[in-house]
Amino acid sequence: MTDSPVRVLLADDQPLVRSGLRVIMADHPDLEVIGEAATGAEAVQLVRDVSPDVVVMDIRMPGMDGIEATRLITDGPATTRVLVLTTFDEDDHIYGALRAGASGFVVKDMALDDILAAIRVVAAGDALIAPGVTRRLIADFVERPGAAPERSPRPVEGITEREREVLTLVGRGRTNTEIAEDLFITVATAKSHVSRLFTKLGARDRVQLVITAYEMGLVTPSR
Repeated sequence: MTDSPVRVLLADDQPLVRSGLRVIMADHPDLEVIGEAATGAEAVQLVRDVSPDVVVMDIRMPGMDGIEATRLITDGPATTRVLVLTTFDEDDHIYGALRAGASGFVVKDMALDDILAAIRVVAAGDALIAPGVTRRLIADFVERPGAAPERSPRPVEGITEREREVLTLVGRGRTNTEIAEDLFITVATAKSHVSRLFTKLGARDRVQLVITAYEMGLVTPSR
């Protein structure tokens, strides 16, 4: 295999979390830990120094938190993507991190193999949100002051009916394979629809499509 490994930076103030991820990644030649940071500021500096493919970012860290660090990383010239590690008691921070440019969310109590799979997904240019986090994210958004009161799907300007269906499924956390199964289309066709949604809606990645889906009322907490 000639493909280069995914270069990963671990940013977490808990040494045991970093150590656990580093140890398990050592058994996977397609993943390489190239640095560790205990604060958001350290993560931002290391991204500038070593340009990792993916930062696995904790939200709560001393000094600069993971949200601000994510914003600085994704606003910069680097192509580094951020996968946020969260816990269910951090729901109030999830929306802010999405807006800051995170490409995915995983929870710390997930199986390590699932977290590694998420790193690969994000490194490949896709985005991933753990299903439980997606549900809580949507619930949090619609309860915020000023959130759109409309809860039923409505037309989104500039996209087709099929693309609206795909956007709704993306908002529910479906993968391209699951979208294909739900709509009885091929995975390639599902991927094509998602790609067109990126272009039409000016979305950087799948996470931004999720935001759009519930901002437009296509997804609600009960769905």
